[in-house]
Amino acid sequence: MLFDYYEILILSLIQGVSEFIPVSSSAHLYIISELFDFKNQSLMIDVGMHLGSLLAVLFYFRQDFLNILKNKQILNLMVIGSIPLIIAGFIIYTTGLIDFVRNLKLLAWLSLIFAIVLYFADKIKVTKKIDTDLNLKTILIIGLFQIASLFPGVSRSGIVITAGRFLNFDRYDATKISFYLSVPAIAGASFLSLKDVFINDATFNSLIILSVFLSFIFSYITIKYFLIFIKNFNFNLFIIYRIILSLFIFYIIYS
Repeated sequence: MLFDYYEILILSLIQGVSEFIPVSSSAHLYIISELFDFKNQSLMIDVGMHLGSLLAVLFYFRQDFLNILKNKQILNLMVIGSIPLIIAGFIIYTTGLIDFVRNLKLLAWLSLIFAIVLYFADKIKVTKKIDTDLNLKTILIIGLFQIASLFPGVSRSGIVITAGRFLNFDRYDATKISFYLSVPAIAGASFLSLKDVFINDATFNSLIILSVFLSFIFSYITIKYFLIFIKNFNFNLFIIYRIILSLFIFYIIYS
């Protein structure tokens, strides 16, 4: 039983930290579970961890979201920007294609490729601000980019930040857009997973409660310090990390 709590601690740490930085949370959860043969990464635990991350975003940006609820234009843009991912995610999930794309070789290549793409995107000149330049065209482009995050290794936050930088938003604003779009993305993924939870008659227990709590804590800390980090530094640290991660996975596959 003690080892079960240890697994939840590790999985929640990975979820909380990697969900919001450009490194792909699904890739890390998949790799860790495969390498160490974790037994507790069930559907219900996944839902619990994502719920914790969702609550952390809502709590940290509570004032922003209250303002967004009053600002129908921004609210509509966030909804519109999420539609491509929701439609594509529903199709991939319900057709079973999601199982086809989950493999280490594809994960390694996508992590490497999109690390390089982020590197070039981060060189783009800043000319736009989220308060004045986020419009229907830009949010649709970002929303279409976000579809790529359905493939493990791409990183949802990473691809949204990449799209934001290509569209001339600064690092902070591109990251804020990523956080805003994370709410419908995480909520949608959790909703789809809940269907399978009810079908499989999953048992609600203390491990699930712990996964929500720990994921909330780790997610909140990550959001806070990631925003501080990008105000002072570029994304090179995460780019280098993703390249090293890809090389490590290639070594596992081909050794």
